[in-house]
Parts: sequence; structure tokens; C-alpha cells
Amino acid sequence: MADLKLTNVDKTYGGNVNVLKDINLEIETGELIVFVGPSGCGKSTLLRMIAGLERITGGVLEIDGIEVNDVPPAQRGIAMVFQSYALYPHMTVRENMQFALKIAKKPQAEIDAAVDKAAKTLQLDDYLDRLPKALSGGQRQRVAIGRSIVRDPKVYLFDEPLSNLDAALRVATRIEIARLKEAMPDSTMIYVTHDQVEAMTLASRIVVLANKGIAQVGTPLELYETPENEFVAQFIGSPAMNLLPGKITGTGAQTTVALDNGGTAVTSIATTDADMGKQVNVGVRPEDFEPTDGSYIFKDTVDIVEALGEVTLAYFEREGEDHIIAKLQGIHHELRGKELALTADPSKVHMFHDGQSMR
Repeated sequence: MADLKLTNVDKTYGGNVNVLKDINLEIETGELIVFVGPSGCGKSTLLRMIAGLERITGGVLEIDGIEVNDVPPAQRGIAMVFQSYALYPHMTVRENMQFALKIAKKPQAEIDAAVDKAAKTLQLDDYLDRLPKALSGGQRQRVAIGRSIVRDPKVYLFDEPLSNLDAALRVATRIEIARLKEAMPDSTMIYVTHDQVEAMTLASRIVVLANKGIAQVGTPLELYETPENEFVAQFIGSPAMNLLPGKITGTGAQTTVALDNGGTAVTSIATTDADMGKQVNVGVRPEDFEPTDGSYIFKDTVDIVEALGEVTLAYFEREGEDHIIAKLQGIHHELRGKELALTADPSKVHMFHDGQSMR
């Protein structure tokens, strides 16, 4: 398997439309890296550049220390699984999986062994003689993954492989991909998705792309607990983190912020006298809000209630802005139309100045 290194990688279309700029990233053997970001941020473009399907217009891409900018896709030792299954409809599962090896003129015994091993790993043993039309969507995607596995590539690339599946199949196939990674601990995988649940549950590290570059790289919990900027803070987590503007009025081991809404926030982020009076945004995740009868961070009338069974989402309307959302344990239909005051543990309160975390 392989290490990858991207150094100052750029992508420009038509000589003047820049979509990715100064991408610097190192991926080690055995990692499952997930690219996430808003639509149009360049996730799939970056993946295709690694595969060699898009030309790199600046910077260097290395695989195992060797520059591969001008190496054809077929010679990079990379296998790619696309959003569409792209199976040959007239071929059986076995024939689809062995097709690339036959083209490479591998011995039949080697082909059979590779297909049988991949089929066992993906639990496709009983479907090898079926045509794709006789398979479910999840089974077809597993065949597409199996077609990559038999090639024994250096790097596996997944471009939103679960997007075409319904919710139940997506969960089942996501679990199968996680099991596949456990069965192939030395494999290097790069996975593109817009689904946060996929990213948080599959990734060893997540790369958040935004504004033509990388907003933050870290483990799922690092991005959730210590976002480096407001973009990551609001992109990771569902519902998104609430941001409340205010001004620092107390510094030290804990910081006090007088919020524009009349509330007061205390955070465990340390500040100095030089920070006194700074305009900041206080961030609180919906699940970290707690009802209170005392000092509050936010207080208003509940506009909408979504009772989801285990939790209730309480929405507070803000004119011209996104809703403030609290995620409360249990069912609370009675909250709609009532005033509710909320606070949070100081260790759970984030603080941002000019868009960057002050932690």
C-alpha cells in the first residue's frame, strides 16, 4: 500500500478559473481519509486529480515518494469506485469482477483466487453467477468495490459511493465499508462524501474543504470538539453549531462574554487583558444547551418544536438570521410558544474572533 503527499496542489480551468489552491496534505498507509465540504468546493475534483483523471495545474502529487503528476491513471496503482456502479449489464458478478485482470492477461488461477477472496470479504459468494439486474443497489455497489479489490491497488478512491442508495441501504453499505477497512488494515483509502454521518463514522481523519482550500484536517472528534474556525464549527455537526455575537467583559482562566441578546456566556477558553472588549462570536452546539432558571446564554420564545422521540429540537426564530436550535433530551411538545432560557457548561462553549477559534 502507499503514502500520498500533495504539495501546493492547484487546479485551474481555462487558465483563469481557479477551483483549488495550495492544497497541502499527507496521507499515510492504512488511513481512511474522508473529503467533505459544501457542493462545488472541489472534493471530487481533488479525488480525480489524485486518480489522474484531472490534470494538476500546479504543485506536486507524490505516491510513495515518487512524483506522479504526469503518470497515466492506469500506471498509478489506484482503483476508483464511482457514484454510479458502472457494471457491465451482460456480465455476471464474477465476470465483472475479473474483467480488469483478464485485460491485464493475468493467469486464470490468479484471477479466480483474487475474485473468490474479494467475494468472501464482501459477502458476495452466493451472487457470483448473477447478472447485475438481479442484485439490489447495495449488492451492486459491493460488486463495484470488489472489482477494485481484485486489482490489489496501492490506493482506493471512493467518489460518493452511497449517494444512489436509499437510507436503509446506505446505512448497511456504510457498515460493510467499515468492515472492509477492518479486514484490510494496511489499505489506503480516500473517500468523498457530503454525508457527515459517513465522514464521522468511517474516517481516521477528515479533510474539510472550503474556499478553494483546506479549512481543517483532523480526526472526527477533533473537528467536532475543537474546530479551528467558524466554517468547520458550523459544517461539522447536525444541527449546526449556534453562533451568538457579543463582547468580552471578563478575562482570565475563564472568559465572560456579554452577548448582544442580553445573555451572558462563560467559556473555559483562557484570555488576557489584551482581549478585553473584543467582539467575538460564542458558539454552542444544540446538544450542549441545557434549560436553566438562572443566568442564561440565550432566552426567547420557542417557535417550532420537532419531537424526534429520543430528543426534541427546539427552534428559536431570529429575524434575518438562521434559527437558534436547542437539542433537548426526551419529548417536549409543551415547549412551543413558551419562553425558554438556556445555558451550557463552560467547557462546551466555543469562542471565535474574526472567524478563527480562540481556543
